[in-house]
Amino acid sequence: MPYINDASRDRLSRGGRPGTPGELNYAITLLVDAFLRDRGFCYENINAVTGALECAKLELYRRLAAPYEDTKIEANGDVYNAGPQA
Repeated sequence: MPYINDASRDRLSRGGRPGTPGELNYAITLLVDAFLRDRGFCYENINAVTGALECAKLELYRRLAAPYEDTKIEANGDVYNAGPQA
């Protein structure tokens, strides 16, 4: 949950960058809250936010996590014996 102390909230509200997972969660939550306040609290907008978050998550995984995992497979060996590469 995005419940961080007042000092961290103040720093982030002045444009500071998140330094912990909790602060990152808080910053994302502020953006989502502002979007919903500006656009209106309804299913359509909740669905739009959910879709944007999901697509951002998938793109992060596709662009950063998957290539990182591929380097670890090369360095340490694969765990899967089934699938197209087997």
